[in-house]
Amino acid sequence: MTKSQKTAIITGAGKGIGAQIAHRLAQDGCAVVVNYSSDEIAANKVVDAIRKEKGRALAVRGDVSDPACIKMLFDSAEREFGSVSVLVNNAGIMRNSPISATADADFDTQCAINIGGTFRGMREAANRLTDGGRIISLSSSVIGLYQPSYGVYAATKAAIEAMSRILAKELGARAITVNTVAPGPVATDLFLAGKPAAVIEAIKSSHPYGRLGTPEDIAAVVAFLAGPEAAWINGQTLRANGGIV
Repeated sequence: MTKSQKTAIITGAGKGIGAQIAHRLAQDGCAVVVNYSSDEIAANKVVDAIRKEKGRALAVRGDVSDPACIKMLFDSAEREFGSVSVLVNNAGIMRNSPISATADADFDTQCAINIGGTFRGMREAANRLTDGGRIISLSSSVIGLYQPSYGVYAATKAAIEAMSRILAKELGARAITVNTVAPGPVATDLFLAGKPAAVIEAIKSSHPYGRLGTPEDIAAVVAFLAGPEAAWINGQTLRANGGIV
């Protein structure tokens, strides 16, 4: 699978980690489908930046909690660029609260997007990726930290890791690798939202590097897993967290 032959779909790629993954895979020679759910302006900025660097990119709106979304993303990718080699299940949400105070709506929404979207991505990719392809899903190093208020979010990410390990065995005969990347605290809108400055500083001071991760840190790991050098890494979770856990 050479670089020139790759097409990648990245869900939730309009901002943050997903946007940086799209940039990095485009730099590595992939044609990229930049999926977004609502912010068309942000997604188009990602696409425009990639095209200015002579890359190939397409923004496609779709909510991964919608059962029809993932099929539509594959259809769009194949029409524009040809067969798909890489799927990055990045889209996700985090609504923190103690388990005792978690509303049904918050539970259902996190499960629908984090688990449901990733499951449907895996299922579609299992049937449509080229042999030797890559399925990479975003987990979280909150599994291992087990912090209060992260109960439902951590559970959704644990489900993603379990599905990935099983799917890796199911697709082994086609040399399609299935792995997860589990970031630690990363300076994105998703992570920073609602956290006081004192909390952010406390998290930084508890980290071996004394800083939060960056989207570029995570994109580099995803790019490695998407590349030919990672062909023998399968069914694994890479804890890309700088040693915080």
